[in-house]
Amino acid sequence: MDTVKLIIIGLLFYLGLAQVSSLQVATNSAISNQAKKFRPFYTEFLDFYKNFSQDDLEEDPTPEDLQCLADMDRLKRGVTLYTLWARKMMDSWGSYPNGLLYGNSIDMGNYDECLSIDKEIANNPNIKGKYCLARVPFPVVISESRVAVCFPSSCSSALIDTFMKQMFYEMVNLNFTKAIVDDEYCKTVDKEPYDALTIFTIVLLSILAAAMLLATLCDYFFFEDQSKLPEVIKVFSARANSRALFRLVQPKSNPNVIDCLHGLRCMSLIWVIFGHQYMFAIMGPNINGLKLVSWIASPFASFILHGFFSVDTFFFLSGLLLVMIALRSLEKTKGRLNIPLMYLHRYLRLTPVVAVAILMHMKLLPIMNDGPLTYRAQFDNYDHCHRTWYLTLLYVQNYATPDLCMNHTWYLAVDMQLYILSPIFLIALYKWGKKAAAAIFLLMLLLSGCLFATIMTKKYPVDFAKGGISGESNRKLYWATHVHAAPWLIGLLLGYFLHLNRNKSFKLNRIFIWLGWIVSLAMLFASLFALYPAAQWSAEALTLGEQAAYYTLSRIAWPLALCWVVFACMQGYGGLANSFLSSPLWQPLSKLSFTAYMFHIFMQQVHARRLRTNAVFTDYDVMLYFWQAFGFTLLMSYVIYIIVEAPFGALEGMMMPQRKPKPKTEAPDETQTDKILVVEVQKTAEPHEHATSSEQQQIE
Repeated sequence: MDTVKLIIIGLLFYLGLAQVSSLQVATNSAISNQAKKFRPFYTEFLDFYKNFSQDDLEEDPTPEDLQCLADMDRLKRGVTLYTLWARKMMDSWGSYPNGLLYGNSIDMGNYDECLSIDKEIANNPNIKGKYCLARVPFPVVISESRVAVCFPSSCSSALIDTFMKQMFYEMVNLNFTKAIVDDEYCKTVDKEPYDALTIFTIVLLSILAAAMLLATLCDYFFFEDQSKLPEVIKVFSARANSRALFRLVQPKSNPNVIDCLHGLRCMSLIWVIFGHQYMFAIMGPNINGLKLVSWIASPFASFILHGFFSVDTFFFLSGLLLVMIALRSLEKTKGRLNIPLMYLHRYLRLTPVVAVAILMHMKLLPIMNDGPLTYRAQFDNYDHCHRTWYLTLLYVQNYATPDLCMNHTWYLAVDMQLYILSPIFLIALYKWGKKAAAAIFLLMLLLSGCLFATIMTKKYPVDFAKGGISGESNRKLYWATHVHAAPWLIGLLLGYFLHLNRNKSFKLNRIFIWLGWIVSLAMLFASLFALYPAAQWSAEALTLGEQAAYYTLSRIAWPLALCWVVFACMQGYGGLANSFLSSPLWQPLSKLSFTAYMFHIFMQQVHARRLRTNAVFTDYDVMLYFWQAFGFTLLMSYVIYIIVEAPFGALEGMMMPQRKPKPKTEAPDETQTDKILVVEVQKTAEPHEHATSSEQQQIE
């Protein structure tokens, strides 16, 4: 999970507080006296505009400028005559933010009131509202605030900027070289017509939804006997796919299933979504923004600042299931591995959902986000998709470009690249066994040493509370594949150990069991809270060596602790942890994890960009926002699963070549296990895929 923006914002507020604290009483008094000059902005503007004329323009006016000036004169007369439309235009303005010294830097006015203005005056074109968030620099206290203004839509952003600069010059006698108003922060009710790609996206989703609806109706009305259901109808039927999605399998109903993996996967997915919700909350228009300074130093903040461990959990589970399934299959095929078919299958399994996600984020999200904060709630800049979409579909975006189409897809690239390398490790483990395992362990240590050396030589800070990873260091220390190889390789080694000892029961004494849990929990909590003392603002900054040691060793400690959790749950030493993680209730969410991971940012973006009023930043309020986003994410994930993931997955399985049946003397489940080699080996525990209980039945 990307923590870059979280750290940057936290530092900004910290610096703001430090700046405020350093002011002398005399300076505060001067600011207070200066603030008394500010009346409501629309009042200031009306007084200023009484004396404004065409001669005050710096350049010769264009025809558009002349139309704007004419509409402004009508606005001025309308205010004088108390006409409703003119009063609404002024009423929708914001005021200077209250609570400035507490971190409130924006007043959004009334967005909908401004854009609802559409008044015909005589025979002139209708006057429509144009909503802008104007930059209002306030000396010393904070570098920038924003206040909503509303002008006739005929006025260009450049002309509005001229108005505002001259007004503020008269108010505080300051010249502003930076633009106060620009197009990025202005909106009108007029919408651009849909382009061809937007229409294609809508038509594509409509066709898929229609196919699902038609197949579901046929399934329900014409095929009471499900055994006679045609394969094509079954592929698209919501009834059939939902039945498979919500089918629950009781724990320990199959000795070859690792039930606790469902819980680990789902808890990690929730952690990812929860951490991203905090990023949106921090970037939001908070009236108590400086509260973030104390929040960053709180113990709870460590769960958010170190949310990247949730991603390491996915890599660990990915390596674990990959080797357990693949080695079992290699034994049955005597070492034969159809590598090109493995790659093709995995690509076809992932790419349809990724492609639909790109289209929806790039084309449908701008249609759905209608609010004053469209510019501000940019977790991703989807304009990058026009240039880098193909890199995402090739799964090389983490190295090929700094401008990712969807930021959270860096994970898909890393996981795909590790999967491409996996046959090397699988064949080595099959042929050389423990010697290969020792070499893999040594490789893990070397890659960890490489990470440590990169931090030290490049001097990249990784103190998440007081610096964090940003810019170039983010690409080198977070998006790079070798950075996340350690948890994946540790999962690989655990999978090999479990494969060698399948069907074997380990009898451990109580002391060893308690010791295992104590050490495991100690490593987990140390990874999360080791930097907590340094997060206090009064504490000395960590040295670069200390930061590098933490960042490197924690990526080994976390998956090692998970090794014990999985092993203990499998061997019956999990207790309450196993009961919780192995609950059948996790299974549907586990199957939806791919679509939930891909589309949770979509729902969080929609919510963040539609805000009309300021928010309050508290852990409780963020929790409320999280459950809103999580609920809609599950609903959207279900729809995408039914119309995209399940149908395309089934179609791909039908098109893939099947292995020849085994002789009748062999057990049926052996044939199924062999088939898994090329068809199901890639279904590993990741936020973008689901290894269901039926798919784990080949693990022994």
